[in-house]
Amino acid sequence: MDLFSRTWTALRTAVAELPDEHFAQPSGCAGWLVRDLACHLVIDAQDVLITLVTPAETEPTRDAVTYWDLADKPPTGDDPLDALIVRLAAAYQEPWLLKFHLDDVGSAAGRAAELADPGLRVATKDVVLTAGDYLSAYVIEWTLHHLDLIAHLPDVAGPPAEGLARSREMLEKIAGAAFPAAFSDADALLVGTGRRAPSGAERAQLGELTGRLPLVLG
Repeated sequence: MDLFSRTWTALRTAVAELPDEHFAQPSGCAGWLVRDLACHLVIDAQDVLITLVTPAETEPTRDAVTYWDLADKPPTGDDPLDALIVRLAAAYQEPWLLKFHLDDVGSAAGRAAELADPGLRVATKDVVLTAGDYLSAYVIEWTLHHLDLIAHLPDVAGPPAEGLARSREMLEKIAGAAFPAAFSDADALLVGTGRRAPSGAERAQLGELTGRLPLVLG
């Protein structure tokens, strides 16, 4: 849960410190600008708040790793929900409004996470898991989106090293195999989730794992 806070704080801080012109730059999410990604993070923060106040009485059905479902193909930006995010982001008009809303809702989500009982069972997306597992699952969400944020902004600080390492560990459990040791944590996440294609040399190192990629988390 501490890693949830560190990765979430780092991501929100990176967005808060962006110059206005960066919001019109492309992000690492297909079809989304940086402003669209920031708007998505507002929705993510709302989801965290909703889930943490939605207790469940039944036994957990998922954990931090199995929380994630795998989609058949990478997003293109044409999905109705993805398209809605683009329209919502455009409605903010001024980057400072989007920054303010993310800080407002995002800070509340961060405080709720710090106050949550890790053993509390919560319900979301028709599954039940502990609050601790739910927040741990979101470490990979924050880390991947932090990589998306900086995809075309090389001067912006990246995600915390411990978040990258933990996210790689979770992705390897989802894949059922380890990425090559020569891969940095960031490269393992980017290649593993289809955010970039592997080079010829990387493909050779991946071997049979290549056939299982990309792992599109949803």
